[in-house]
Amino acid sequence: MKHHICPWRLAYLFDNPLRRLLHNPKKILGAYVHPGMTVLDLGCGMGFFSLALARLVGKEGAVFSVDLQEEMLQVLKKRALRAGVADRIQTHRSSPEDLGLTARVDFILAFWMVHEVPDRAKLFRQLKPLLRASGHLLIAEPKIHVSAEDFQEALDLAGGEGWRHIADVRVRFSRAAVLRVSPLYIA
Repeated sequence: MKHHICPWRLAYLFDNPLRRLLHNPKKILGAYVHPGMTVLDLGCGMGFFSLALARLVGKEGAVFSVDLQEEMLQVLKKRALRAGVADRIQTHRSSPEDLGLTARVDFILAFWMVHEVPDRAKLFRQLKPLLRASGHLLIAEPKIHVSAEDFQEALDLAGGEGWRHIADVRVRFSRAAVLRVSPLYIA
């Protein structure tokens, strides 16, 4: 599978207000994210889901928004200020080799980004210690870029790193699943 990073300027094509008609964040995330939680938006881009997550976790919650591209994080910061949720969002620039995070979270969102990671097994390995025992990881991949076989391969890689596939999720134009850390792997 070919890996590439979506150029930040192209993100404006799909990270806009009309996207809510296709990807309603509350509908997709509402069963997993609640007030007071700490969550991670991995590959957050310009913050479409980060802003929604900040609203879902409320004033007592926190969102870690992580991306490789500083330009994405700068746009997110401006959007968070305008939306009145900047105090709940902490941005973090990761490197291609390392997330560089130690925060413990209740939920991780990896929306349309796992296919961009060259070493997906390493990604799942790095995510595992970040998620609290009761937490969930939601992975969604775009059908246009990720075949059913490639998505299953990602789930298999996750399984090899101690993740358990617990449910499929309906997300438009996506292949999506919810995972938890297997009890055998909880530190």
